[in-house]
Amino acid sequence: MAGNMLANYVQVYVMLPLDVVSVDNKFEKGDETRAQLKKLTEAGVDGVMIDVWWGLVEGKGPKAYDWSAYKQVFDLVHEAGLKLQAIMSFHQCGGNVVDIVNIPIPQWVRDVGATDPDIFYTNRGGTRNIEYLTLGVDDQPLFHGRTAVQMYADYMTSFRENMKKFLDAGTIVDIEVGLGPAGEMRYPSYPQSQGWVFPGVGEFICYDKYLEADFKAAAAKAGHPEWELPDDAGEYNDTPEKTQFFKDNGTYLTEKGKFFLSWYSNKLIKHGDKVLDEANKVFLGCRVQLAIKISGIHWWYRVPNHAAELTAGYYNLDDRDGYRTIARMLTRHHASMNFTCAEMRDSEQSEEAKSAPEELVQQVLSAGWREGLHVACENALGRFDATAYNTILRNARPKGINKNGPPEHKLFGFTYLRLSNELLEGQNYATFQTFVEKMHANLGHDPSVDPVAPLERSKPEMPIEMILKAAQPKLEPFPFDKNTDLPVKDHTDVGDESTRGSRGTCEN
Repeated sequence: MAGNMLANYVQVYVMLPLDVVSVDNKFEKGDETRAQLKKLTEAGVDGVMIDVWWGLVEGKGPKAYDWSAYKQVFDLVHEAGLKLQAIMSFHQCGGNVVDIVNIPIPQWVRDVGATDPDIFYTNRGGTRNIEYLTLGVDDQPLFHGRTAVQMYADYMTSFRENMKKFLDAGTIVDIEVGLGPAGEMRYPSYPQSQGWVFPGVGEFICYDKYLEADFKAAAAKAGHPEWELPDDAGEYNDTPEKTQFFKDNGTYLTEKGKFFLSWYSNKLIKHGDKVLDEANKVFLGCRVQLAIKISGIHWWYRVPNHAAELTAGYYNLDDRDGYRTIARMLTRHHASMNFTCAEMRDSEQSEEAKSAPEELVQQVLSAGWREGLHVACENALGRFDATAYNTILRNARPKGINKNGPPEHKLFGFTYLRLSNELLEGQNYATFQTFVEKMHANLGHDPSVDPVAPLERSKPEMPIEMILKAAQPKLEPFPFDKNTDLPVKDHTDVGDESTRGSRGTCEN
């Protein structure tokens, strides 16, 4: 019976604080971190997740890597008997309201932008976003002779060489490859640092000279050299109906609009594909799983234009699955998909935002499962209440426990954002412990669950046409029960209303 029940076990990880390694790349919180990890171990969690910031490790100059602070953190995680998910964080931390720390991408990379500001994502008004390099420079050798993709590959290679001890020991089990702002595979379409406020539709961010030239070449090849990038999609804080592009029967439904949206979303998929191919080569044979993160853009989900998803690069409409295409690309690399907003209920969202996080989660998880992927989730906002935990439990096993073996679908893992003293105190800690137990199907902690096999080489590149076949027909999500069959009992059950809504930039 216990063996059958073990198939219902969902691993639980906890995200370490953003500033566990300081802004000057030092680990100064040894005692505090050791005590926190001990409490996590006592709560039965399986492991922790950490941002490994490019801006810290390669901050001093090209290939001048300094991993010493991270090695100290990893030693403590290893000592605590916890597993580790490492994020290759090629993005900036900071610049948004919720961020407690500011870690830009390396200064020597930003210096290239002083003479060529088009290395950064750019909106139609010409405002640059320095959180992450535009995917337009993926193959441009602008960085002391290296392309952006080569810099990412070299960083991952150095990580593998320097963290060999932890890879060999089975401590590091997951490499999440950062592919955009906040480590998510998306465009920086809703930057709070530039005045975006929830639930604005955001903006298309493809007006740097590299992406503009790419679009013009693609349009000419398609027989439409006269087509330009959109000039009718509004600004960050517009609502869809205020724009010509997203309004009913707007540009997004025209031949030109569809061409642009396909190009914009396909560029993102190809970017992910390219960087994952490098990651796969680097970690080939290691007992790790590769993963990427997809952002939970739940506002404007309940209107036909799905405007906020489209500006972020997810070409998802009522008759087109913009997430299954991404999932299909991931199958090539044996990679898993990490999604967010697993704690949100539709009823908690404001009516004006036409938001539907529950339907979005169901769509994305179903897309991943249909493509045969391991699918993981995390919460978007810090919550300590039973309602949030029970929503996560429902999403972790949509049809509940199967006492006779594996449930039809279940999450591969869940990562809780984020470790804090508040989580580890009093009722919050007690409720969290109960949540971990329920995620483990009441079986207690078991480190033998879901052993990771050596990473195999990516399959041959998939033609984009093959990937796009996953977009249509858009199938109904798998059925999800309304509530979990293993609920956490309600003690305090008050979420912090003030923090529900949009997400910050560092939320990985």
